[in-house]
Amino acid sequence: MMRALWSAASGMKSQQTNVDVIANNLANVNTTSYKTESAQFKSLLYQTIQNVTTSNNGETKPVGAQVGLGTRTGSISSIFTQGSFSETGLTTDFAISGEGFFMLQSEDGETIYTRNGNFLWSLSENGVMLTTQAGLPVLDTNGDPIEFDTDEYSTSNITIDADGNICYPDETGNPQNLGIQIGIAQFANPSGLEKIGSTNYAVTEASGEAILESENDNLEKSVIRQGYLEASNVNVADEMVDLIIAQRAYEMNSKAIQAADDMLSQANQLRR
Repeated sequence: MMRALWSAASGMKSQQTNVDVIANNLANVNTTSYKTESAQFKSLLYQTIQNVTTSNNGETKPVGAQVGLGTRTGSISSIFTQGSFSETGLTTDFAISGEGFFMLQSEDGETIYTRNGNFLWSLSENGVMLTTQAGLPVLDTNGDPIEFDTDEYSTSNITIDADGNICYPDETGNPQNLGIQIGIAQFANPSGLEKIGSTNYAVTEASGEAILESENDNLEKSVIRQGYLEASNVNVADEMVDLIIAQRAYEMNSKAIQAADDMLSQANQLRR
């Protein structure tokens, strides 16, 4: 009977984690480029009650007897489906259509990645620099921050084409490529990226090394949309259904504990 208690308790803990994940999804329904997460579960070890043996007649039994010991959270994975685009009209807002990630420079100098293209021009030692709202520099295909001298360029006239090339109008007003391209990278397994907050990600062994789109012609290139931001891909209706299912599963596990407790109570009263 103790197996039932522990198995049901493990189910309650797992469903609590599931509710935590769903609550986080709902909390980030309006977070730019947030990717919905899903909790996956797996069963714990099985206890062997009887191995495959022979019957009283000497015939071999086809199966033994094993009982499960509950469940636990196996993984919490992000689902990198495309979110809808919302138009902002700002020249420093960018949305990626495709599998790519913007390249950023973290505070410790490491390269990190994001789908959030809510950028702005920040003052730097050399003029202005394209950064995130938190001040992290946006990197080009060479891994260098994107900077411009304000004496030579006006940020209001800088445009970016669908390939990420930064352009500036010439004397006739036609945009000309300045030879600087926003760095866009893809990953063999984006679900393996480590979440480091603010919709930013870091490379792990599970994700594989970053693959620069500018250096690999075999990749399907992403398209950058200036003046747009990618909304979260959280589906509120699906999350509410999943929340109800998780709540019901939690209740059923609690009832299993109550049933096991009642049976133990009855067994304790047999001596009376």
